Amino acid sequence: MAGSRLFLASVLILMAGQASQASDGAYPSDPVSLATGEELAQIHCATCHAVGKEDVSAQPGAPAFRDLSKLYPLESLEEPLAEGIVTGHENMPEVAFEADDIDAFLGYLTLIQSQ
Repeated sequence: MAGSRLFLASVLILMAGQASQASDGAYPSDPVSLATGEELAQIHCATCHAVGKEDVSAQPGAPAFRDLSKLYPLESLEEPLAEGIVTGHENMPEVAFEADDIDAFLGYLTLIQSQ
């Protein structure tokens, strides 16, 4: 549990520093882009995180993607996703996406956010 808190804290610190460089948050919402974003989430993230609107994270303490906007602006993920998200715990792989994949991934995240 402490590792999860360390991870979340390190990601939040990294993202806070990047927020001023983020885009306006206008991500693709077409079906192909959203399907690509969902597929990326399933492939790279679903082994630990809840990546849908109602699923449960497989790894205790791993935040559900539908709640990420409650923690910080989603656009603050752009640069970390491009450069590779590095975490404070050893089990999470470094993930880096190409620009189109970042847009599709963030479009999908935007779609699933809980209210």
